[in-house]
Amino acid sequence: MRGQATWIRSARADTGVALAWIPFALAVAAARSDGRSLAAFLEALSLFSFVHQPLTLPLVYGDESQFAARRRLFIWAPLVLAGVIALGLTISFTLVAVVGGLWNMEHTLMQRYGFVRIYGRRAGQEDGHVERTMLLCWLVVTLLSVAADSRTPERIASLPLGRVNSDALNVLASWRPYATALLLPSVVAAAAVTIRWIRSERARRASGTANNAKVLYLASTAAMFTWAVLVDPVAGLAGYAGAHAVEYFFIVDHRLSSKRTPSSRRRFFAGYLTLFGLLYFVAFNTEVWTLCVLFFGGLHFLFDGFIWRSRKPAGSAVQPMAANVNA
Repeated sequence: MRGQATWIRSARADTGVALAWIPFALAVAAARSDGRSLAAFLEALSLFSFVHQPLTLPLVYGDESQFAARRRLFIWAPLVLAGVIALGLTISFTLVAVVGGLWNMEHTLMQRYGFVRIYGRRAGQEDGHVERTMLLCWLVVTLLSVAADSRTPERIASLPLGRVNSDALNVLASWRPYATALLLPSVVAAAAVTIRWIRSERARRASGTANNAKVLYLASTAAMFTWAVLVDPVAGLAGYAGAHAVEYFFIVDHRLSSKRTPSSRRRFFAGYLTLFGLLYFVAFNTEVWTLCVLFFGGLHFLFDGFIWRSRKPAGSAVQPMAANVNA
């Protein structure tokens, strides 16, 4: 069937995931006139964004086959990462924040690319290089537009973004002269690769190999970045972060559905969230919390590059996801 939509779970569930950024962006827009409400929402968003990251650990250490596949990596990585973080903090907290921020942006984008590849493979599309380049160009345009905006430093100072995020964004804002010079060429490059993708999708639709689910997901992603550039960067990037966490819970639940009953999955998530809640109440707003953000975030970014890789044929339940997806 031409334009057939091949979903990961269902049309309703996948559409909800594709549009998951919108409620976060609208919440920021609604709270714009009330500084306290905006601050409270961004703090809650920061917590929600972080809560999905340690979820990677039970997928590694609670799965014997997964752990056995890369035993040395999973044993030594936490120790090495802790040492790297400690060394980085002795040199410069800002350096650690910038590296972490850029890694987070790339990781979040690669998760989006992972969803695109799932949809593409289910329609028989084996080459995703144009889509990966397009997504990267969209992100670069968004970041450069934020860096080139003269209002960015004031926005950073007025928002409760946390020490790690604030330091990283302050460095981004300091690159304003370079960002201004690079913005137009990046827009041209993004437009060129987007036009190329549109032409390829027209050819797929004509041949009956297009996937409407993929087109919907990419169109929603384009709308999210456009909102960040033209309407409100805070709202757009809030949607980017919030949707990333929603997507991760979605894909983890989908993966577990092949091994666990719905009640078993509910108990798993309830236990995980309870443990995380205890960590939050004990460590929030302390140096321990900052270290947890850096440590669990780093493990999340690193491990996701391995645990979602798969050699299953197109159309299987779970295809390569998250960072470092092999196209």
